[in-house]
Amino acid sequence: MFRVLRPAATVTAAVALTVLVSGPAAAGDPVVSDPRVVAHFDFALGQTPENIALEPDGSANLTMSFARQVVNVDKQGTKRILATLPAVANPNTPVIGSAAAMGIARAHDGTLYVTYATGTAETGIWRIKTDGSAPVQIAALPATGFPNGLALDEECGMLYVADSVLGTVWRVPREGGSRTAWATGEALRPLPAPDGVVGANGIKVHNGAVWVSNTDRKTLLRIPVRSDKNAGAIETRATGLDWIDDFAFTGRDDTVLAALIMDNVLALVRPDGTHKPVLTQQDGLSNPTSVAVGGRTVYVPSASYFTEVKDPNLLLAKLDKRHGLPGLPNR
Repeated sequence: MFRVLRPAATVTAAVALTVLVSGPAAAGDPVVSDPRVVAHFDFALGQTPENIALEPDGSANLTMSFARQVVNVDKQGTKRILATLPAVANPNTPVIGSAAAMGIARAHDGTLYVTYATGTAETGIWRIKTDGSAPVQIAALPATGFPNGLALDEECGMLYVADSVLGTVWRVPREGGSRTAWATGEALRPLPAPDGVVGANGIKVHNGAVWVSNTDRKTLLRIPVRSDKNAGAIETRATGLDWIDDFAFTGRDDTVLAALIMDNVLALVRPDGTHKPVLTQQDGLSNPTSVAVGGRTVYVPSASYFTEVKDPNLLLAKLDKRHGLPGLPNR
């Protein structure tokens, strides 16, 4: 999710790209190529794509944050509204004020789960079934927090939520119920005031761990899931990721594609923590918020929250997981 932009935080594209290159091209880097925008959305209607979950047919389910909707978009750009979360009379969401549909996760049976941030009793996890019934709140989360990214571990039947304000990873049973503060600590919190705004942001379950991005601290974190299912010690796996929002893994190893929202960049983060840009604003990114990888396709939603020209969109690109050659362009 986005954070409040301060004038001092404005970064030119040239500086942003210089900062991002924290290591040389590696022989094992996946290659991202042929980017193309397949769908555009209407910013004035609140159609600001925030997070993404893929369907088996390759279509993408997107949370439209300020429209409070979940919209399905196929690879040809055809759009279909799946659900609209209920309006809130007096939203008081930390950071943004407005009610917003945030993270999304999909179960194998097609059920969708969405985090809804409102600053009211409606703040929490909502379930959207495939039968067309109305969304149902299955778990309440603190109204003083900001539930952002959402991940589902179907093996243990748990949902994990990154709270950007309270610096907490909440755990909730997939069927709903009481929340547990599964992981806490400074590494998950925003920076101290007055600079701190958004801490824990994106979240994924991968290779026996819960991975979390921290926007303020520019980090990618790994939290092992212990044998008793409790959280292990938080590990910092990458630093210097300016404006990191959500992210996705390219395959079975720990290589990540991360959305750097304010720099309008998709960055490749290697398992050793070094990183480089692979897509930029010139490719169509407009405040990218999240990433998904389905087979050999990369999906990048952009919300255009802060750009002068508003172009919220969904971009697709090709992913070649075969080893590239050091010293050659990534695309």
